[in-house]
Amino acid sequence: MNFFGRETELQILEEAYQSPKSQFFPVYGRRRVGKTEMVVHFMDQHPSLYFMGKETSEESQIREFLAAAAVELEKPFIARMGVDGWKDALELVIEHRPPGKKFILTLDEFQWIVATTPALPSIIQQLWDQQWKKSGDIFLILCGSYLGFMEREVLGSKSPLYGRRTGQILLQPFTYREAARFHKGLSPTDLAATYFLCGGIPYYLELLERTDSIATSIRKHFLSPHALLAREPDFLLREELREVEKYYTLLMAIANGAPTAKQIALSSGLPDRSLYYYLQQLTDLGYIARHYPVTTRKPANRSVRFRIEDPVLRFWFRFVFPNQSLIRKDGPTKAYDLLIKPQLESYFGNCFERLCQEALPFLHTREKVEGNLSVGSYWNKDTQIDLVGVRDDHRIDLGECKWGSIRSYTALTTELEDKIPRYANPDNRTVQARLFVKKKPARATIPEGYLIHDLSDIYK
Repeated sequence: MNFFGRETELQILEEAYQSPKSQFFPVYGRRRVGKTEMVVHFMDQHPSLYFMGKETSEESQIREFLAAAAVELEKPFIARMGVDGWKDALELVIEHRPPGKKFILTLDEFQWIVATTPALPSIIQQLWDQQWKKSGDIFLILCGSYLGFMEREVLGSKSPLYGRRTGQILLQPFTYREAARFHKGLSPTDLAATYFLCGGIPYYLELLERTDSIATSIRKHFLSPHALLAREPDFLLREELREVEKYYTLLMAIANGAPTAKQIALSSGLPDRSLYYYLQQLTDLGYIARHYPVTTRKPANRSVRFRIEDPVLRFWFRFVFPNQSLIRKDGPTKAYDLLIKPQLESYFGNCFERLCQEALPFLHTREKVEGNLSVGSYWNKDTQIDLVGVRDDHRIDLGECKWGSIRSYTALTTELEDKIPRYANPDNRTVQARLFVKKKPARATIPEGYLIHDLSDIYK
């Protein structure tokens, strides 16, 4: 009843369903992003069977699969049938699917099913090639949370399933504009702060109540010992990774300002030879990402910086995990006042830069700027520019982002003007200077040649 959003993805799935051909769609994305909710919402409109894989034996999963099919297809005998492996189980269910309409079969958490049956991709490939593709009335959805697994074992060129898919959906977190739909009526400042804490993950956004202040939300959902977000990162990492202590050390290093591999290794104590393995695992899960300075030229590999993409993990490893003893001893209220409140505005300032980068394409649409856009930030040994947008129209957006109060726009423009000559611009492209602030003063004087945006503009 509370489902909203994902209109584009649902339209893609529905159009594929209405086609006269069988369909095979991998749907993947990081955990909690809403894959299951979207797929189940789509399936509710059509004959279908949903099964979620688990970390259990092959026999147990097949029994549960057949039991679910017996209920969904209203054919109790299916649960009592003896089968010899997944091939027989899948054939049995498809044989007894409802006639006359395309049948949707979804295997969710596909990585856990394959963990106990490594041959399953080959089994599905055989069934698809010999039966399902020709029938024209099968819609197969393979759903997974481990990005690396899905890209390697389902989409990759070495997978038995390579080249069989008729479409695919990499489900991304909601944009900041979509996330705002969860808390209609909040001020732009509170919408932004909520996004800084939860990002575009619907599971997290639904937890925060519109009537609570940001401070109350932090105390209630991050610092209270039995709150869900107080242990959510611990749950996620332990569910999907081994040697979690090393990942904790690595993530805490990044959260506390160590963006390069050298700094991460120094801060975490992890040896170089194993560091990249752990970084790649977290990247495959969608929890961290590699970033490069944005210019018109291909960046050097040595310029890479790592950052935590998931806002809940970023906040948790910055404030909660390193202070668990004090939080437990002092309680949520005192812990917030002592540990988080003094640093929160500075922390939100960094989050604000990311929000402004995300908002730039929407601002371009409003300004009728067309063409491709590469957005990010820029850094070298001499300077750091908060926002960079490389455009198709031979222009470059360079921006300064300030979350705190602005005493003087002159000082802000002077700071950006000092950085612009240090930006790598070998093509001598025209620079569009932009300032991003939390709230523009009522009588702000816009410096000549500058565009100024505040949260009201961003959420307009």
